[in-house]
Order: sequence, then structure tokens, then C-alpha cells
Amino acid sequence: MRTTVDFLLHDWLRIGSLLERPRFAEHSRETFDAVLDTCERIAREKFAPFNRLADTQEPHVVSGPDGERVVLPEATHAAMAAYVGSGMLAAARDYDIGGMQLPCVVEMAANAFFSKASVAMGGYAMLTSGNANLLMAHGSPRQREVFARTEFAGRWFGTMCLSEPQAGSSLSDVATRAVPDGEGYEADALGPRFRLRGHKMWISGGEHELTENIVHLVLAKIPREDGSLPPGTRGISLFIVPKKLVDADGRLTGERNDVALAGLNHKLGYRGTTNTLLNFGEGRFPVRGGPGAIGYLVGQPGEGLRCMFHMMNEARIGVGLGAVMLGYAGYEASLDYARQRTQGRPITGAGKDPAQPPVPLVQHADVRRMLLAQKAYVEGGLALELYCARLVDEAHTGEAAAAAEARLLLEVLTPIAKSWPSEWCLEANSLAIQVLGGYGYTRDFPVEQHWRDNRLNMIHEGTHGIQALDLLGRKVVMDGGAGLKLLATRIAATLERAGHAEGLAEPANRLAAALQKLGAATKAAWATGVPEEALANAVPYLQAFGHVVLAWLWLDVALAARGHAREDGNRAAMRFFFAHELPKVDAWLAVVASRDDTARTMRDEWF
Repeated sequence: MRTTVDFLLHDWLRIGSLLERPRFAEHSRETFDAVLDTCERIAREKFAPFNRLADTQEPHVVSGPDGERVVLPEATHAAMAAYVGSGMLAAARDYDIGGMQLPCVVEMAANAFFSKASVAMGGYAMLTSGNANLLMAHGSPRQREVFARTEFAGRWFGTMCLSEPQAGSSLSDVATRAVPDGEGYEADALGPRFRLRGHKMWISGGEHELTENIVHLVLAKIPREDGSLPPGTRGISLFIVPKKLVDADGRLTGERNDVALAGLNHKLGYRGTTNTLLNFGEGRFPVRGGPGAIGYLVGQPGEGLRCMFHMMNEARIGVGLGAVMLGYAGYEASLDYARQRTQGRPITGAGKDPAQPPVPLVQHADVRRMLLAQKAYVEGGLALELYCARLVDEAHTGEAAAAAEARLLLEVLTPIAKSWPSEWCLEANSLAIQVLGGYGYTRDFPVEQHWRDNRLNMIHEGTHGIQALDLLGRKVVMDGGAGLKLLATRIAATLERAGHAEGLAEPANRLAAALQKLGAATKAAWATGVPEEALANAVPYLQAFGHVVLAWLWLDVALAARGHAREDGNRAAMRFFFAHELPKVDAWLAVVASRDDTARTMRDEWF
């Protein structure tokens, strides 16, 4: 994997050009490599050997004098301590708050090693850095100092508390209430203070003893004067609700906030990350001054979802990376197995010769097909995630026009960065099991756990359906389709270069045709202007869009690989994707363009 990462960073994305920018001027190829070396080593020594342990010894609750505790394996504590010690929680932050001012693309490449070694154990870090990054963007100076900086230092970990048992992904129906703690919005050094009461579900990292405190970011609604909750998402506000109360200087007061564990969710996979149901303000840990959990308003009332999207979008790319790396882990395991395991004999002109010794699995064409598919999915997925990270760097440090384009392109690609690897790198895990045959279905080999862990990523941070509605319903039509036009321009530039490269003109023509069909289907979907008709087939549109993007990236990567040691392998993976995957776009777009109403008009009683 390391050679793939190095090639994508330096030969394809050419991140050396970032060193010319003031923010990264103190770095060099050597410092980037040192970060990757360190993370690769920690992942290999502290995470990978205990991935199965974290799965089999999943979090469980024990009762004690101070209430219920969630117990995790000691290996998880050691792994997270090593991660904190590496400084990666603040890797991209400023030097003056303990960061390394790394480019986002290097930070993501480094975190890929942890996701591959144990995505579940690494989940605590992803949540914490995302939580702290949100507070740096939207919190008050004191909130940044007390909460964000302490999280970056690894003393406290963080969560995001959005979903509720009765609402699921429908945030409009959030029912957690936040009442001002006193007359009006009482001034507090940590922000306007509120009392929260409600229930939150599916909270990853919601309870543990890895750190001395947990910082919950909670979506809730401030009641109107008549006591009713404002409807819709515009009535949602965001609050910091620490597990343990702190003073204005960030010191623990010794008092527990009224945030109680109501239960653990026992999952198919991803078992190494606690997943909880939390009750806020139920009275199990009453706080002086009245009922409810103490929370501090972030930003302005009613702007909670806008603030939370900062963490949600970051998490969506993180989920995509996790899906890629689980696929990558399965790919490497099945490739190693196929090279060692002997079985069957090759088919020659005379058929099979039973007198000949069996050959390694990798010599069979169908096994090579499954391995090629995995390679196309996981290496293409990694290119996608690193490309998005490079857009983040451009958005933050590029010149004004380039930064604006990067932000727009990132808006369009975020649903793909989350959803495409979640589907197709899961398929890579399924193929890894198939390569191993019956052994792949047993716990003697790791590939069954990779599949179980990865299956959650199609749900994590917005299901396929939600990402599809976001893409077709908002991203490709906003600003008169500016984002889609920009993407088409970027693809056209690759097509122009490929048209003059030996062996790449034909796939370039096929991609050009697919891009044209994507644009036509987008217009056809919205031809009647009726959202219900346009969005009924949003998921096939998402799938087609993702495949067009991945075909583009593979073509662009193939251009970068010319004359490189990786050229043959990259060309083969690109050819496979264009021959076996890109043709699927036609079928997906056909139902989109025709506004097929089969699913929309299906009646409940017909099932």
C-alpha cells in the first residue's frame, strides 16, 4: 500500500508544489515521509495486531459505585495513547496550538494506515478531530481554547449527537429541548448556558474511559414562547455538552453532567467503537440549579445544522476513507492468499492435465478478475479520497479563484467520496471472501471481519439515499449547475491529454460519451421541474455519477503512471474498470433520464 500512497501523493497529485506556499514552507518531502513512516509503524504495531481482539471483546457495561462503566480492551487504550502521542489529532492545525501544519492530503494519507489496521479503534480519533475542527470554525474564542485545544491535545475525546430514536436521519424531527438556564440566554464564559433534555441514538464514542472527559456536540431545539418546538431544520441549534463539567479555564469541577448511558448498540461490525444511546437531563446525575444537562450554545440559535455540516462533511470523507482502507485490507489479504494457495490446474489448448501439479489461485483467470476488480475499486477509491483532501488544501491555501473552484468541486464530490467507496469497496471485501472460498467465510481469516466492518459505511454519515438526494436534488443544480460544469471542465482537460497519449485515446472517447450521457440525464431528470419525478431514481444517478468520476480518476492516474514502475498495473486496473464497470452507467442513467416511475408509483399493498 505504501508504494501506492507515495505514487498518488508525489507522482499524481504532485504535493511538492504545496511546499511553495507559506503555510507549508517549513515542510519537505522528508518531513512528509517521516509522518507517513511514523503512522505506518504505529498502525502496524498498536492497531493491526488487536483488530480482531477489538471485534471479539466488544465494549460492554459493568456496574460500579459511580454508576455504569463501559469497558474496552487495554489494547484500545494503548492504541489511542499511541495515536495521541503521534500528534495526529492536531496534524493540520497551526503550530501555535500544537499542530504540525500538515497539508490535509498528507494528514489523510497518514490516517489511511490506521483505518486499514483497525478502522473501529481509529474511529475515536476521527470523531475527536472533527469535533474540535468544528469548534475552531464556529465556536467562541473561549470554546476553542477550553474544548477544541484540549481535544487536539488528546486529553478529551469528542462525539457528534444528531440522531434520535424516533427520528433517525430525519433531523427535522429532532425533539431534544434546550431551555435557557436562567433569564434569557445567560452569559457564561463558555457561552450562553442551556439545560438540555432528550435522547440521542447511534452515538459513536458516546461513553468510554479512554480520556478524562467526553465533549458531546448535540443538536437540539430551543422552545418558542408557547413551549412548542420550532418545526424543520432551521429551528435546530448546536450545543457543547461535556460529560463532566468544567470551569472557564477548562479544569474539571468534579461534578458529573446529567448525560447518562442508556445502552450500547450491538453491531454486525465496527464493534471496537462504542455505539450508544444517551439520555440528556433524565435526572440520573442531577446538576445543581435545576433539571437538565448543562450545554453551551455554539454560534447563533437556529444555526446548529449549518455549523454541524462542518463536522458532517469532514466525517463523510473520513467514512469514505475508512471504506477504502477496509477494502484495501481485504484486497491485500486475498492477493496474498491467492499467491500462496495452490488449487486446480490451468486450462490449456488440450484442456486440463490432471497429471500436472496444482497451480496458485492467482494463475486462474477468474481469480485474477476478482483481484483486478478489488484493485480497481480500492486504488481508485484511495485516489478519490486523496483528491478530495487536495481540494481542501486548495480551498484553504490557494489563490482566490482556485480556492473558490476547489470549494465548489468539493461540494459536488463529497456525496461521491462518502458513498462510492462505501458500496464498491464493500464489494471488494465480498470478492476477497470469494477468493478465499470457504476459508473466507470463517474467522480463521480476517476478510469476513473486513466485510462486516465495512457494511456499516453505507449507513454511516448519511445513507446512499440521503447522499443521492443531496447530489441530484441540490449539488448538481445549485448555481445553475456550476459545480457539474466545473467537474466536466476538469474531466475534459484529462480527456484532452489522454487523446494524445498512446493507448489512452480509446478509453478517453468512452469516458467522453459517458460524461455526455450524465449531463443529458441530469437535464432529463429535471425536465418537468417536479422534484418527486426527478428524485425517484436519485440512487441510480449517484451510482452512475460515481462511476464516471472514478473512470476519470483512473484515466488521470494512468496518465501520471506513464514511464513509471506502476504503469502496467495501473493500465490493467484502468482497462478493467472501463471494460467491466463503466458500461453499467448506461443502465443506471436510462431510468434517470426516463424518470421511471416504477418505484414511485408502487403501492404498499402490492408488496
